[in-house]
Amino acid sequence: MPETDLKQRLVERFQEVNGDHPMTDADDVYVSAQFVALEELCAVHGREADAVRRLMLSRRLPLPGYLRSDGAEMVPADLFALADEAGGEDLLEAWFTAHWADPITGKAEWEAYLSGQYVCLHSVTPATIQRKDHLTAAIGGAVHEPAAGSAPWSERLHSLVDELDTLEPAFTAYDRFRFGGPTSRDTCIDAVRARFPRP
Repeated sequence: MPETDLKQRLVERFQEVNGDHPMTDADDVYVSAQFVALEELCAVHGREADAVRRLMLSRRLPLPGYLRSDGAEMVPADLFALADEAGGEDLLEAWFTAHWADPITGKAEWEAYLSGQYVCLHSVTPATIQRKDHLTAAIGGAVHEPAAGSAPWSERLHSLVDELDTLEPAFTAYDRFRFGGPTSRDTCIDAVRARFPRP
């Protein structure tokens, strides 16, 4: 299949998953700073871009995180790292899902990974996904604890928030459109810091 057809199929698949929300200039600037164009990454790694697009369309690698307004498929710089660690794209799904004790949860996380929507992490690995889930749940629970407001509670809360802050990028306005509301940074970092300032 010609590369132009593969690119178009990838655009269509991306829009099926994310909806069709135009990128603004600010979105493009953010994405260009955080991600790399697929063509550029493939050149660095000695891969053919059309072969990688086939892997994405066949659900063996995740979709791009963003489509920049010039059409560039924007992907994380470590796009190939997990497949390399797993021993190749054909082994990636089994390796990935094995990190969860519950197969149903592992499968759900695999589907989320393939969507390309894990733009909420600087580095997407089973470990960082699990850590983010733990931190967001712990932060959400902490704000309702009876000890809320005490000095030890505040110290623990801000420790959790600070750790989450190191895992997550800033996000951009495009993310709030495609996810239909605030991001985890909005709710678990910025809002919590505003509501419970450090003593």
